[in-house]
Amino acid sequence: MATASEPRPHTTLALIGWLALCFAAGIVGSIFAARAIPTWYAGLVKPPFNPPNHVFGPLWTVLYTLMAVAAWIVWKTRPSACRRRGLRLFLVQLGLNCLWPWIFFGTHQILTAFADLAALWAAILLTLLTFKKMSTTAAWLLVPYLAWVTFAGYLNFALWRLN
Repeated sequence: MATASEPRPHTTLALIGWLALCFAAGIVGSIFAARAIPTWYAGLVKPPFNPPNHVFGPLWTVLYTLMAVAAWIVWKTRPSACRRRGLRLFLVQLGLNCLWPWIFFGTHQILTAFADLAALWAAILLTLLTFKKMSTTAAWLLVPYLAWVTFAGYLNFALWRLN
């Protein structure tokens, strides 16, 4: 039997589940990116401050981990309408996150991808604000993600304008 200081088995499994879900979204996106980066994306005119390609993998690894831990923390809170709303918002933003690489890299629709990013940004902010009602830690864990999506919006918009 787990002691008070040890995580309960179902709690640990839940963390593994949130990590798996977040990384699955990343894997889906990376499939489209991997095909397009050396071809279509390589031919685009890049804006100032465009990071080198090797930055994205480690950055998203950190972001998906932070996202999963944030969702797990909220999942562990007392069941409530707020928790349900927060986790639903989390799933919505994760879906929008998963869509972006397909739109951008898969269909090469740069402006549509920017619209997806705008919706993603709003969904992340709503998720963060809802998570904050249950856990300030969970909310803070989403701040780097929101910051990155803000920067990604700049990059996406600039790529649309330049190409």
